[in-house]
Amino acid sequence: MTCSVKIIKKQGQKISKWSGGETTQLYIYPENSSYEDKNFKWRISSANVEMEESTFTKLPNIQRKLMVIDGDLILKHKNNNKVKLNKFDVTSFSGDWDTVSYGKAIDFNLMTNQDCKGELEYIKIKSYIDIKAKEILNENNYRYEAKVFYSLNEEFDIILESGKVLTVEKGDLAIIKFKKNSKEKVKLINKLEKELEIVKSTVYY
Repeated sequence: MTCSVKIIKKQGQKISKWSGGETTQLYIYPENSSYEDKNFKWRISSANVEMEESTFTKLPNIQRKLMVIDGDLILKHKNNNKVKLNKFDVTSFSGDWDTVSYGKAIDFNLMTNQDCKGELEYIKIKSYIDIKAKEILNENNYRYEAKVFYSLNEEFDIILESGKVLTVEKGDLAIIKFKKNSKEKVKLINKLEKELEIVKSTVYY
């Protein structure tokens, strides 16, 4: 198989404290790596920013992408820029920067090291979408592409080419991993009458 699906259940996600509140580690790769040891290639998390002013943990050699999924934030990077983030806005910045946030919010984070490339976006799905690997896998030295889906409202289904159906509940994380040269395709099905709201992360590694 050139495509695999992994679902990280909400109950198995790691919750920890940070200076500004509480954070949930949704996934880390490699799976035996550690955020504390800073030896991961990529990591996805969501944090509650509960303090009006919070200092971000410095992460050398890590590129960060951050999306606000509730509330709004101002991020101030020392000796760099300042950016205001409303709901579903995304910003990119270096983990080396001295960063302070102002405001209370819930954010969604994608962290990648120098061996990876990451993308983060908010999408709405009316009925279904087809999911397949991008050509960037064949044009670059990346061996894998992970498309990662996190629902903000309700559960959804993933249908594999074999016909197998996987149900992803709200709070779970679905990781669809493609190998280089993969031609496989899977479907993401919205079972709701309203639009499905998804935070989609893509990581090339």
